[in-house]
Amino acid sequence: MKKLFAVCVAGVLLSGCQTLDPYTGEQKVGNTTKGAGIGAIAGAVLGAAVSSDGDRDKGILTGAIVGGAVGGGIGYYMDQQEALLRQELQGTGVQVERIGDSIRLIMPGNITFATDSDRVASNFYPVLDSVAKVLIKFDKTELNVDGFTDSSGSFEYNQQLSERRAARVGDYLVGSGIAQLRINTRGYGERYPVADNKSSAGRSQNRRVEINISGTRR
Repeated sequence: MKKLFAVCVAGVLLSGCQTLDPYTGEQKVGNTTKGAGIGAIAGAVLGAAVSSDGDRDKGILTGAIVGGAVGGGIGYYMDQQEALLRQELQGTGVQVERIGDSIRLIMPGNITFATDSDRVASNFYPVLDSVAKVLIKFDKTELNVDGFTDSSGSFEYNQQLSERRAARVGDYLVGSGIAQLRINTRGYGERYPVADNKSSAGRSQNRRVEINISGTRR
């Protein structure tokens, strides 16, 4: 059991390895590293449980290796996609957020659509082209394109506008070569604000389109 303990310690140390985020300057633990560390520990425990006394050490080692590879796989895929998206979208005004094994692209309304319009702004086409280029390369993902508005106007109108805007972005991505089956579009209207609608700055933040990228398609 000493080797099991050693593997567990190694897994914890592995999951604690940090890298420097070049965009924020902060130290952070990579999702690949987290997944690999947790997978290694789980695999080691399972390997010990299913092995006979004479082969327990071998079972622990094999379980740790297999568990680490499986645990790090999804995280690694999304890590690579995130890095390329950040590279392509730097300076465009689009925010790239990492949430576990998902990536969220937040596209402010002031660079995506004109006020009260569902027509994609022509100067935003190159940004969507950059997004599409990455999504085509990393095709084992599903995309939720979500539209949001501020609280100006009626609830019903805002709901319809958010749906149309999400659909326009989705249509553009399909036209850029992304399979329709990968994309789901939704409108949330004035629900789920990220800022106070009482101020002009707050309303500007609430008018947005988000693309949520999930690494679940296999």
